[in-house]
Amino acid sequence: MRLLESPIQLLDHADSLRRAVAPGIALKRKSALGQFMTPASVARFMASLFPPSTVESCVLLDAGAGVGALSCAFLDRWAVGDGFSFRKAEVKAYEIDDTLREHLAATLASYAERLPMSWSVSSDDFIEAAALQSMAPSRFTHAILNPPYKKINSLSEHRLILRQVGIETVNLYSAFVALSLSLMKTGGQMVAIIPRSFCNGPYYRPFREFLLQRSALRHMHLFASRNKAFRDDDVLQENIIIRVECGGIQGPVTVSHSTDDSFSDLVEHEHPFDRIVFPSDSESFIHVPTSPGHNSIELSRGIRSSLSDIGISISTGPVVDFRLLEHIENQPTKDTVPLLYPGHFNGQTTQWPKEGIKRGNALKLNDDTRKWLYPNGFYTVVRRFSSKEETRRIVASVVRPDSFPDAKFLGFENHLNVFHQNKGGLPESLAYGLAVYLNTTAVDENFRRFNGHTQVNATDLRIMKYPDRNILSELGEWAQRQPVLTQAIIDEKTQKLAG
Repeated sequence: MRLLESPIQLLDHADSLRRAVAPGIALKRKSALGQFMTPASVARFMASLFPPSTVESCVLLDAGAGVGALSCAFLDRWAVGDGFSFRKAEVKAYEIDDTLREHLAATLASYAERLPMSWSVSSDDFIEAAALQSMAPSRFTHAILNPPYKKINSLSEHRLILRQVGIETVNLYSAFVALSLSLMKTGGQMVAIIPRSFCNGPYYRPFREFLLQRSALRHMHLFASRNKAFRDDDVLQENIIIRVECGGIQGPVTVSHSTDDSFSDLVEHEHPFDRIVFPSDSESFIHVPTSPGHNSIELSRGIRSSLSDIGISISTGPVVDFRLLEHIENQPTKDTVPLLYPGHFNGQTTQWPKEGIKRGNALKLNDDTRKWLYPNGFYTVVRRFSSKEETRRIVASVVRPDSFPDAKFLGFENHLNVFHQNKGGLPESLAYGLAVYLNTTAVDENFRRFNGHTQVNATDLRIMKYPDRNILSELGEWAQRQPVLTQAIIDEKTQKLAG
């Protein structure tokens, strides 16, 4: 049943409003609200992901609705009879910004003049309102979300409210998704565009568990370029679109990807769920394969060891420099130890001391600093942050003790991840083998399947699989014999290991 002759005009109108209104929202206000409005092309694609529905009465939730682009896209699809056979619909939208809410109400009122639907727009804080509703019978059959992105302070009222309803999370976007899911009927469908950061890392583990326990993951869409989903707002956060089914039985997952929001080169593949969340992964990392084939790391029978199997530990660099400013010196003296930052490493070359390092090159050795130091030795280090322009996420280097011949101790700054043995150095060949393995293209590709941002956490590296200790040591001995180590040589050697 076709209900509207030209429904697309309302979505285009909403998109024109978005373009007109967005520049008027000051950058500081955008930061305060954590809100970036959805372009029409993304809204249409998100609406297209909902499966056909035969429910007679649709109840749609749009939390953080902006000017209503997502609701428009959903209602447009219903209006042209594209898989939705609702007899009536109700739209419940939340928007706290007065200007946006005025436009949103006008847009939904226009739909109500042409469709058998009712609507309401609330100015309530969605977290507070949804927490109260979560105890009532679930009512929403569909939800379409572009929630705000903003960290939630651990001592804030929002955090307390969420804990009271069994939700532990660190960002508004994950709070909105979890609360929306708690308000949905069994079988209800949710499509949301959110940062990919929830896929890995310890802070989002409770949210991942909540999501996977309460729903079945049906579809994930990844943009190859970080800045394309919200290009008008200069958002560099890597975003992902997910569709989940409330209370569904988990099955295969469709993964699609495109370069940008034109979706002109859209490609999709179906994957078994055990390629998305590995059964043995206690952290429940969510992987996003970008091709139907398996990564060589996944296939290799020789890459199955955990760091604990190898006898290696990994820690975030213990020296938090802003807490020890009074002990940091620009140049080393007889009373200091080397303080190592990511900027001291360039590939396998260590430049220390180095001019231009922001804080300094050395740390005073005294009772206040000694507990943060490691004995001088061989270590493998990985930078915690890569720039958005870098081709690699994981960049590993080897720390050699002879680079600091007069030092008994070393200070590793907090922006480094450090591989060690009981807070001491590694055997030389093991340190080199580990660095070579981590610098392979296969490891970088495998890492990108669950890590969608520029941060490399110790937990991310801990959860990965590695060759066993003997193989890593042999790889290190091989590496030290090579006059030059190019990426091609490293990858060719590691392919033989994987085989």
